[in-house]
Amino acid sequence: MRTYRELFGTPEFTPFFLTASTQVAASTAGGLALGTLVYAATGSPLLSALSMFGASLAQVAGAAVLLSAADRLPPRLALTGIALVSGLGTAAQALPGLPLWAIFVILLALGMVGSLGGGVRLGLLDEILPENGYVLGRSVLNMSTGAMQICGFALGGVLLTVLSPRGTLVAAAGLYLVAACLARFGLSGRPARAEGRPSVAETWRANGRLWSSPPRRHVYLAMWVPNGLIVGCESLFVAYDPRHAGLLFAFAAFGMLVGDAAIGRLVPHRWRGRLGAPLRLLLAVPYLVLVLEPGLPVALAVVTLASVGYSAGLLLQERLVALTPAQARGQALGLGSSGVLTLQGVSAALAGAVAQYTSAGTAMAVMATASVAVTLVLAPGLRHSPEEGAPRRSGRKPPPPIGSETSAPGGPVPEPPRR
Repeated sequence: MRTYRELFGTPEFTPFFLTASTQVAASTAGGLALGTLVYAATGSPLLSALSMFGASLAQVAGAAVLLSAADRLPPRLALTGIALVSGLGTAAQALPGLPLWAIFVILLALGMVGSLGGGVRLGLLDEILPENGYVLGRSVLNMSTGAMQICGFALGGVLLTVLSPRGTLVAAAGLYLVAACLARFGLSGRPARAEGRPSVAETWRANGRLWSSPPRRHVYLAMWVPNGLIVGCESLFVAYDPRHAGLLFAFAAFGMLVGDAAIGRLVPHRWRGRLGAPLRLLLAVPYLVLVLEPGLPVALAVVTLASVGYSAGLLLQERLVALTPAQARGQALGLGSSGVLTLQGVSAALAGAVAQYTSAGTAMAVMATASVAVTLVLAPGLRHSPEEGAPRRSGRKPPPPIGSETSAPGGPVPEPPRR
């Protein structure tokens, strides 16, 4: 699968795409409204920022207790329910007189639910698309996320002017309801990918099995750490150049879109295995220039070029799918996305702490150097392994069971039940 026409001609991809895009717009507009509401009530930039982005920190808790449900719930039911819960929670945050602590409790609860949503969506994408279509489909979703964030911020800004923060939260809740309807009536009913009931214990067991495989462990680390450290660089754009921070973010988004489009649409499959490490290095190395604090044109070129390297994440997700049996891919991909968001939040805090005692440019160079070092250290473990290369679909030899690559005390880790 090489063209967008083929992609959108695939049954169910269009309603899947519309559902995901609507939820991104709802999340972005709602986050802007909530940040404005909290800042107006408290005057605290910290609390305002946490209200907009703090939900990502709940991804750790969600990954620890909920992710087994990503493969043990029917995907259509799960996506519809997640959108409805998100809409109800967003509407509840708009209630007049709601205490600040209650707003943050709802925010953290929605963040935990969001960690489950990522696994369900990415696992379903793997089922909807044919074997050679995952990277193209994922690249289109990435591009849509960037575009819908821009649209969501624009819509939120207009609604804040026309209505109010609470009115904008209600509008965002309405968008979540639209997403729920798209999922319920646009997607086909599919059975769960794995048998058994979701539980905290099963989430821990499955996460342990996923992590016990050295090839998957290296893929996870490569997904989380180099990416997160560079997001820490981006978190310093305001401190680096307050007057032009918006331009820096816009050019970074443009570079990311270019990289996703190139990997998803233009790069042949046979070349992808060779591009992972170079793209992760590209993600970091240009930021070393900013320690010299060059002029705006050079800074814009740096962030644009570097952001092309984010497309390495597509290749790592494709490799993770190849290393994971079908009945566990939802949890595997959900664990990956939750780790990415968590490391981004941690790295933003770390970058801010370094910049506090040095400068924004120096802190960016420190984070970029650390990203390069991690990429180089992980390189030997990311070489092609015998577990890869097996087709994902039935009819030929499937990937090995989770846990069969390593042994725990007393024997191999047992495989989860198959359908």
